[in-house]
Amino acid sequence: MPLVTRPLAFRSLGLLMACSLALPATAHSFGFNDVSKRAQTLAEKPWQQPKNELPKSLRELSYDQYRDIRFKPERSLWRRNGSPFEIQFFHPGFLYANPVKLHVVTDQGVQKLKFRHEDFDYGANTLDTDDFEDLGYAGFRVHYPVNHARYKDEIAVFLGASYFRALGKNQLYGLSSRGLAVDTALMSGEEFPAFTEFWLVWPAAKSGELEIYALLESKRVTGAYRFVLRPGNETQMEVRAKLFPRSRIEKLGIAPLTSMFMFGENQPSAEEDYRPEVHDSDGLLVHTSNDEWVWRPLVNPKRLLVTSFELTNPRGFGLMQRDRDFDHYQDLEARYERRPSAWVTPKGDWGKGRVELVQIPTPDETNDNIVAYWVPEQGSEPGQPLDFRYRLDWQLNTLTQPPLATVRQTRRGHGYRKEASDNLRFILDFDTSSLKKHGRNIKPEAAIWASENGEILEKQSFRNEADDSWRVSFLLKRKSEEPVEMRVTLRADDKIVSETWSYVLP
Repeated sequence: MPLVTRPLAFRSLGLLMACSLALPATAHSFGFNDVSKRAQTLAEKPWQQPKNELPKSLRELSYDQYRDIRFKPERSLWRRNGSPFEIQFFHPGFLYANPVKLHVVTDQGVQKLKFRHEDFDYGANTLDTDDFEDLGYAGFRVHYPVNHARYKDEIAVFLGASYFRALGKNQLYGLSSRGLAVDTALMSGEEFPAFTEFWLVWPAAKSGELEIYALLESKRVTGAYRFVLRPGNETQMEVRAKLFPRSRIEKLGIAPLTSMFMFGENQPSAEEDYRPEVHDSDGLLVHTSNDEWVWRPLVNPKRLLVTSFELTNPRGFGLMQRDRDFDHYQDLEARYERRPSAWVTPKGDWGKGRVELVQIPTPDETNDNIVAYWVPEQGSEPGQPLDFRYRLDWQLNTLTQPPLATVRQTRRGHGYRKEASDNLRFILDFDTSSLKKHGRNIKPEAAIWASENGEILEKQSFRNEADDSWRVSFLLKRKSEEPVEMRVTLRADDKIVSETWSYVLP
């Protein structure tokens, strides 16, 4: 998960060869095709392992020492040019040992942004900055006034491998996205492509969007990326990725999302913890091409758990943080109720494939243990470029939801009656406010299914008078230690009136 420091100013643009007099970029000075040609050319050559040439003093920085290196805000890119956007930069060091190349695109062309150690406050660190000539930057962050008109908030970060994340109004950093996932959760091991070069397009004075291009590289693939960042209540990113495989890749993960789930209402903490829930996301939501909505609550499994949903041309998927009640977290520092959801809306025809969910055991909340992405059925072969476009929404108050009854909470355990140790009761509460058009007295029936390793012993469904939701209760008998898959939907008048609750008991 990227670290966040304080950051850069317009005076540093003297290094852009008189860029201070330049105007915003025109549409023809630089574009996606330029990056695409660069990526294609690189894919035709053998991969070269990045050389870690950082001074030893930077490579050996501790977490706290690295955090103490702060960019000077008064030196931010575009600070004195009337743009609502500002860019601040990250110093290389600690985990970020491979600096990236950064450029600014103006109507005068493309100009390299040169590293300047004078733009940083090194805090309590005693470092010989004479060794830092032209190091390059580790990454950058974008500032824009989304919460207050007079203050430019940090609203996006590109830092570490191909990781990036964004914020809308009143949001705090939680889950991240990546440019690409390669062979995630395979025995052969995961490959981590990295953004190695960025081009920042100078925005117009009153522009509400920022255009960013990026070059991605790894041993088996290169890629050209275009991001159009639109900050707001729910910040949006339009993403285009064109990939050029160097060699065959067994599993490509498109539009990958990375999050954390430690424990929650469906899986209470095994240790004494004053916090009822700890997670950046509480479920995976999938919208299929046949208009089915599937909700899968997340778990912290005892062993690696990989599940997927096969479909054609998905309408969308995302890792969501539905629970926005502070009382359910009680963490005044982390404020998990303000962590954003991330929703991927594919553009164009994505064809056949699957939404894959990877859940990894984690002992604490410092590890991202949840990954979700799209795996195209189409293989990745050398000489066969792949082109994907999608929109990425970072959501808080306006969540993507189906126009159906949605799962409000999932709980499991034993009730007031002592039940056999190999039996487990599940309690689901559906928000049925969307069903009021059918009349208050509607009484939906629960359709429940379990895989061969599970048996439904009893089931009930009834109105929850406390909050006017609809409760489904069922008792599951687990036949062995193997995982059990379950699905529950509500039906009324021979129609499905809810999203599909889909759960794996690991």
